[in-house]
This record gives sequence, C-alpha cells and structure tokens, in this order.
Amino acid sequence: MQKKIVIISPGRDCTPWINALKKEEPNLTVEVYPEDTNRAETDFILTWNPPKNVFENYPNVKVIASMGAGIRHILKENKTPEQAEITKMDDPLLKEDMSYFVLTIALNFLRNIPLYFQQQNDEIWERKAYKRPEDISVGIMGFGNIGIKVGELLVKNKFKVRGWSKSKKSHQHIETFAGDKELNEFLKESNILVCLLPLTNETEEILSKKIFQQLPKGAYLINVGRGPHLVEEDLKNALEREQLSGAALDVFQEEPLPKEHWFWNHKKIQLTPHTASVTDPESISSQVIENLNRLKKGKKLLHTVSLEKGY
Repeated sequence: MQKKIVIISPGRDCTPWINALKKEEPNLTVEVYPEDTNRAETDFILTWNPPKNVFENYPNVKVIASMGAGIRHILKENKTPEQAEITKMDDPLLKEDMSYFVLTIALNFLRNIPLYFQQQNDEIWERKAYKRPEDISVGIMGFGNIGIKVGELLVKNKFKVRGWSKSKKSHQHIETFAGDKELNEFLKESNILVCLLPLTNETEEILSKKIFQQLPKGAYLINVGRGPHLVEEDLKNALEREQLSGAALDVFQEEPLPKEHWFWNHKKIQLTPHTASVTDPESISSQVIENLNRLKKGKKLLHTVSLEKGY
C-alpha cells in the first residue's frame, strides 16, 4: 500500500517538512504542489494557505491536514470536499513557546521595558514605578489547549489569571468564564488582555471598542491570535484616549506588515513578525504520519476539527 502525502503551501520551503516526514516514515512519498502527480489518487494533503479552489483538483482526498493549529487559512478561499476530514496540529513545543512569549511580553509591560526603549531613542532619563506579577490580573481570551498552557506558566510566575472561552471550562488555579453573559465580568479586571482565540466568523473583529471599553483604564493588549481579530482604528482610538496603555502585536491583517502602516511608528505599540510560536516539523511529523496510518487502516483520526465551530 503506497503511502503518499501532497504538501500544498505556496511560497514555503517545504524541505524541512519533507525531511521530517521521511525521517518518521522512510518509505513515504512526499510531493509538493504544483509539481505533484496523480491527483485523482491523492488522499492526504498537508497544507498552509492553499490557493483558491485548489482542492477541486483532488476528487478523492480524505484528509486535509493544517500545518499549524489554525484552519481558517484552509476555509478562507476553498470549499472542502464533503468526504474530507480537516485536522490541525497539537504541538507541545508550540504551546510552550507561546507560553514563554506571552510571559516575556507581560513581564516587559510590568517593568516598563517598551517605554524605556522608547526613552532611550528619545534620550530621556526618567524612572517610572513598576508593578509586580501578583499585582496584575491577566485575562486570556481563548482558554483552550494553548490558552491553558499559557495561563499555567503565568500562574507559576505569580500572576493572577482568568480564562474566557465559548464553553465553560474549569481549572484548579485559574478563574474561568464562558460565553457572552460572562464576558464583561471577565474583562473588567483584566489588566492585561491576551487574545488566543481561533479565527471564526464570531471572533473576527472581536478586539474592538466594545471590548476595550470594558477593560480597566490603562490595560495592555497582547494579540497572538490572528490579525483579523483586531479592529485597528479602534485600537488607535483606545491608545489615544489612554483606555489602553499599549499593545503588543504579533499577528496582522496583512503579513508582512506593509511599510506604510501606522503601527510601525506608534510609540505605544510593540511589534513582532508573527514569531510568538512557530510550528516545528520535527516535533509534529509523528502526528501527521499517525493520521496517515489511521486513514489507511480506517481508524478515527486525531485532532479533527469541527467545520461548524471553525476550530
């Protein structure tokens, strides 16, 4: 039985993925779109940002596997075949990397590091009072697998943490909230708001004036979810009114961020180039091969997603 995976990810160097997959399964055939062959026989696709309507070329595909934790990129310009299941990655290293990134940004905010970098540029010598982790409540929007991991590391570092999700969850050390009815209660004591939500029709543009107004005056925003979560003009207004004291943005509506964008030169915004956590092919290739084997044996796949929920 031939084992074959087609990678569809235009503009990406797929060599690390090919090497990691073949290390896990030496007899595996890996082909890269658009140079792949026998598309009518292809049943397993691994993808990130697939071209518009590309899946129409694969009438018998059974699995469309995201190369990361999100799936919106798959659905954005494609209708997936009815017989195909969509899967995502559950990367333990990605969770750990995200946790340390958020912790780093939160500590920088407490100790005024972004402000001091700005003062260095402006040749200003001026101290500002700082806060300690136990003085700060961090609210995590998107309290799923990654959000829980982020919250646990923050708790270990003495932050007070609260988590909000669509459906109710419980945690021994973290206060949890769920749904629209509990959103205001969640927001009103979140001195730092971390967005880790999946991108769905419901969460698009959720980081808006309505949300910012419910946060404590001077709250800080960390967006490590997706760029379309944020209404950019509402952020600008919130910063001008000092409802928000600043923002750390790792994801953007358009990536790379255009040279002319106002984010670049705003003194209260800290930018990173979508680097909070990056999927490592070495760490998750085993998941891909496991699902390929499950497909061949007719077994239930791991990490499938609900198209209705969008995650």
